[in-house]
Formats: sequence, structure tokens, C-alpha cells
Amino acid sequence: MVMNRQSKMEKMLLHAGRMLTSTLDYEELMKLILELTIKATDAQAALAYRIDKDIPVVRGRFLRAGEDKIKYYKLNKGEGIIGWVAENRESAVVHDVTTDKRFSPKLESFLRFKFRSVLAVPLIGRGQMIGVIEAVNKLEGDFDENDLDTVIGLANQFAVAIDNANLYRDANRRAVETQLLYEVGKKLSSTLNIDEVLEQILDSLKKVVGFVAGGVFLHNEQKNEVSTIYATGYDPGHDEYLQLKVGQGLVGWVARTGEPVIVPDVSKDDRYISAFPKTKSEIVVPLKIDGRLLGVLNLESDRIAAYDKNALELITAFASHAAISIERATMHEKMIKNQRLEEQLNVARQIQLTFIPKHDPVIEGYDVSGVNIPSGEVGGDYFDFIKIIDNQIGIAIADVSGKGIPAALLMASFRASLIAEIRNNYAIRTICSKVNSLMYESVEGGNFVTAFYGVLDSKNNIFTFSNAGHNRPIMLRGDGSIEYLSEGGLAMGIVEESEYEERPIFLQSGDTIVFFTDGVTEVNNSEGEEFGDKHLIEALREFKDLPAHEIHREIYKKIKDYAAPDHNFDDLTMIILKKI
Repeated sequence: MVMNRQSKMEKMLLHAGRMLTSTLDYEELMKLILELTIKATDAQAALAYRIDKDIPVVRGRFLRAGEDKIKYYKLNKGEGIIGWVAENRESAVVHDVTTDKRFSPKLESFLRFKFRSVLAVPLIGRGQMIGVIEAVNKLEGDFDENDLDTVIGLANQFAVAIDNANLYRDANRRAVETQLLYEVGKKLSSTLNIDEVLEQILDSLKKVVGFVAGGVFLHNEQKNEVSTIYATGYDPGHDEYLQLKVGQGLVGWVARTGEPVIVPDVSKDDRYISAFPKTKSEIVVPLKIDGRLLGVLNLESDRIAAYDKNALELITAFASHAAISIERATMHEKMIKNQRLEEQLNVARQIQLTFIPKHDPVIEGYDVSGVNIPSGEVGGDYFDFIKIIDNQIGIAIADVSGKGIPAALLMASFRASLIAEIRNNYAIRTICSKVNSLMYESVEGGNFVTAFYGVLDSKNNIFTFSNAGHNRPIMLRGDGSIEYLSEGGLAMGIVEESEYEERPIFLQSGDTIVFFTDGVTEVNNSEGEEFGDKHLIEALREFKDLPAHEIHREIYKKIKDYAAPDHNFDDLTMIILKKI
């Protein structure tokens, strides 16, 4: 009888050995192990349980005798009889599970299967605990020592087969990963489109580690936040969770620390912020270039403990590609932006130059000269000399809000409106009022024009003007006294209707007026002090005896000498009017 049982067991082990070497596919192998366990013990079902020391939750397999479909279940480490066997590395035979406190009833409800008795054996390969195999409910009688010996014998073969399958699977996975990394590298070298590269990176990761939602977040150091530049799987209704402050959520935590994080169960991590309802586990990896944080790569799974150290290594490799892609795309985008800006500045400068007088006017009894010194960024400065009738010339200086083409177009609109109203022979105050209304209709909210317009009657030596919120021109009288030309009204374009005051002044020999924009006085020195009206008046006194064109040249030199080395100059515009 003993020989019979031994012979039967030997045949079973030989049969199992042949079967187990027939496949290296992990899923096929696990199903085969369950089937062999059921057959060897004459059981109703079998469970397999895999151990991963880095993951607190395990995912097992369950198969009923005569069925083809495997069911999957999850248990916490050490939970149930099967968990006890894994923790203690000891076999267990339980004839009545209801009397054993180690039994976990939740398996019954989850699998919809009634447990009566179990036989569980640890799977140990190369000295390492790799899992547990468990037979459930012997069809006739109870599990006995023979069943235990048979399963222990099978367990040794199972462990070797699982180890071989793992090696094969790892080799295949590495080959796939290497190929995918190569393909991502090719894409990276063939395009500067960041969306294309990030899409391929996430698609590739889905093939090897899997996720239900994922995104690449860009780090904004100035705003102290991270926000998605590419995302997939998220509900559009959760957009607010895709823009986070540094330190907020798992993504924000990684952005703050620069360290990766694996969360096997997000429900047990206080840092987790839900952006996808089905998320069970999450992995977040920093995107770095030369130690500098560019962003964060985030993957979320609907499985508990979906990510391990192997996944982290792989995702980190893909993350380095993502970081390179972001860096290259950002640099390219910046270059394109700079080129476009340069083109816009050239257009704006050409618009501005068409309105700036090419020559100073010749006026009997007067010396007048204007200058516009552009900065690197085209502003909205404007000045003009407009002939009205013999012995009368209009002098205009203005500064429109904004920079670049918008400012240049606003300046063009202002100039056209001003000249049109001048041609209608209106009084100066009426001209200003009408131009204001036109500006209000044409400018976008928040934009405006500060302007000064006056008419010089060179025959009668009278200068009549109105100041629409502009820097007050400074008049240095021949006797050394100072006057400010401030009468007028509001800057143009702010309110629909505005009234303006006009004032005539009599000019005498030796009187000098400097008209200017804020780029002249709003220049700071190294101590943060402005050039201001004070230094402008000092310069005007110092150079008042020079010709008009030399006065503004010397004032400009004073401004340059006064400015801090790192000062960003605005456009500087001046008109000098001298009564000879």
C-alpha cells in the first residue's frame, strides 16, 4: 500500500515536471500550478499567493476544479491561513476552517465560494519565500499526510518553475523596455513637438507597467506650483487637481522634495489628492536635468500595489527622456518666441519710425529739436511737429500704454485721430476732447494715452497748450525761474467724455521748454533713486545756452551716467523748444 502511494506520488511528480517545463509564460504556468494542485489532492479548488516584500497587499489567484477561468483576489500580508503560512514559512492543514482563527471569511464573500478545509504549503525558491499554494475542500474525507507530502513535493517543482518563468518574463520585459526606450529616443531625436514625445512615453509605459490615469506636470518655480502639460485618463471635471501648489498632494510632495514615491494604497496616504476616482495605487517620479527639477511624472493604477522597485527603475528611465524632451522643447519654444518677438519689434519699430519726424522744423526766432531714443523693447512714445498755417506749428508728444505692436498700433490710431481733428481747425481743448472720445472707442480696456499738444504762434510768440495726463513739460525762463505746463485734463481713452483746459503762455528770449516722456525721468541709479524732475532741471540749467539738439544730447548723457548698470531703459523721447 505504501509502495503504491509512493509510486503514485512519483508518477505525479514526473507528470508535473513534464507539464511545468512545457511553458515559460507566467500566467499559463500559474494556471497549470493550480490545476496540478487540485488534481494531486482531489480538491474542489486551489489558491496561489505570490509574495513581494515591498508591497503590503498581495494579489492571489483562485481556480475551481473543472473551470477554466481564474479569479483574482487581494489580501493584506499575513491575512488568512495562506498569509500565516507565508509569514511563518510553515505548512498548514486545517480540517475545519470555522474553528481556526487564522481564517479570513472575506475570501468566501469575495470569491463566492464556501471554504471547509485547506492544505497550504509555502513556495521557497533559492532560499527565498516566493509564495504559497493552497488546496481547498478535499472532495472525499480530509486532507492527510499523503496529500501534504505530495503538495510539498510539487511545491519544490512549482518554485523552480516560477523562478524560471520570472527570469524569462524579466528578460522579455527588459527586451520590451529596451525597445520602447529606443523608440522613445528615436522620437525624441526626430521631433521638437513635446506633446508627441510625451504621448509616446505614456503609451510605452502603459505597455509595460500599466496605469489608468497619468500625467506630466511642469514645475513653475516663480508661482511655486506644478501643472499638467500632458495628461491622459483624467476626468475633465477634475482639472483643478491637475494644478497644484508645490508640497500639495503626492505630485506636489515630489516637486518639493525631488524624491520619487510609491504608494501601494492611496487610501492610507494623507498626501493623496483624488483626481481619478478609481485610483488605488500611485507612483510619482521627478523630472530632472543636471539636478534641476523640471517637473513630475505621475501614474495612477486601479489596482492595489501596482508598482514596485522594478517599475520605479523603468519609469525613472522614461522620466529622463521626458525631462530631455521638456528641456529641448522649452528651449526651442523660447527661441521661436524670441524670433517672433524680434519680428514684432521690428514691425513696431518701423511703424514708430514712420511717425517720428526725420528733420527738425525751421521756425523763425526759435530753435527746436526732438529726439526719440528707442529701448530694446518698443514702447509707445511719439512726438511730432505738425504745420497748421504759416507762423503756426503744432507740437505733440505722447506715450501710449503697452509695448510692441499693440502699442505701435495704438500710437498710429492716436496720431491719425489727432491730425484729423487738427485739420478741422478746432480749438486745442476741443481737439483733445474729441481725440479722447475716439481713443475711448478704439482702445481695449485698461489701455490709454498720455499726451501733450500745443500750438506755437511764432509771429506773436504765444504757445497755447493742453496736457492730457502727460509728464509736465518744464519751462526754464530766461530769468532762471521754473514753470510746469500742467493745465489740461485726464489721460485719453479712460473715460468716454472728458473736458480739457487750455492755457496760453507768452515766450520771451532765453525761455527754454523741455517736453519729455517718462523714460527720461523714471531712471534709477544704484541706490534706487529716480533721475526725476530735479535732475532734469539741473541739466536744463547747465546746458540752456547750447543749441536745442545739443541740449537733449547732453541731457541723455547725464541720464546714461546716472542710471544703474542693470537699469532697463524705456524709450527716451524729448523735445527742446528755445526762444532765441
